[in-house]
Amino acid sequence: MSTSAASPDRTPDTPDAIGAGDVTDRLVEANGKYASRFTDPGMDARPVLQVAVVACMDARLDLHGALGLELGDCHTIRNAGGVVTDDVIRSLTISQRALGTRSVVLIHHTTCGLESLTEEFRHDLEMEVGQRPSWAVEAFRDVDQDVRQSMERVRTSPFLLHTDDVRGFVFDVKTGLLREIDPA
Repeated sequence: MSTSAASPDRTPDTPDAIGAGDVTDRLVEANGKYASRFTDPGMDARPVLQVAVVACMDARLDLHGALGLELGDCHTIRNAGGVVTDDVIRSLTISQRALGTRSVVLIHHTTCGLESLTEEFRHDLEMEVGQRPSWAVEAFRDVDQDVRQSMERVRTSPFLLHTDDVRGFVFDVKTGLLREIDPA
């Protein structure tokens, strides 16, 4: 019997939560089943809704479900914290300039792991591997303020064509509701 990702009895510390074998092998097997039923949707890479969503990579966020999105509706850019980094600006620039998006939606969430980290994480990595990471952790204590900072980074990027429709939200992982953040 298959256990869904949302099932409360399937947790990372449950010995057989994922089952026997390598996780990647399971994913490839699942892809084979998916591909056997797959039909080309006949769409290109331009999102139907002309929107790019930047969000945290947290496994609890089902963005398509939470936002009522279908395949082809949006570009989705995810990273730790949903932080607007240089690479996010790169992706948004390509999304806007080459693929026609006009709106940007930023989604952070409650109880984010970046709230419990500090930039000391980089120092610890340097001590462990002998090389300091070139990237910042982008840890934060105030999720609302971090959303505001991310909105400001998008709005002030010289590379982006469309910065007038940038909105930020905090997703509540307990209720599934979005709370909009005032940029001021």
